[in-house]
Amino acid sequence: MKIMPCPLNGPRNISEFSCFGEVTEMPEPATADDTTWAEHVWYANNMAGVVREWWCHVPTSYWFIAERNTVTDEILRTYPAGEVFKERVEFAPKDTSA
Repeated sequence: MKIMPCPLNGPRNISEFSCFGEVTEMPEPATADDTTWAEHVWYANNMAGVVREWWCHVPTSYWFIAERNTVTDEILRTYPAGEVFKERVEFAPKDTSA
């Protein structure tokens, strides 16, 4: 049985997790066109070696980042996404008319 260390729930069976791809720089929401967004969402580098990936602990819906060696499938480190993403990104302008 393969174990993954969840930053919130501790060591858990790998079957409780889903991987959602590489952590990449997000385009600027206010200025990026549709092609840029499509490339960000759907294209992957598929790099061999250590990659930072988005993972979710499915039973708790907890999202976090894992560093995984794609050659050996070894999980090197897991940590909360807040260690990388310090600020909230707004995707739509705030309604100030109220």
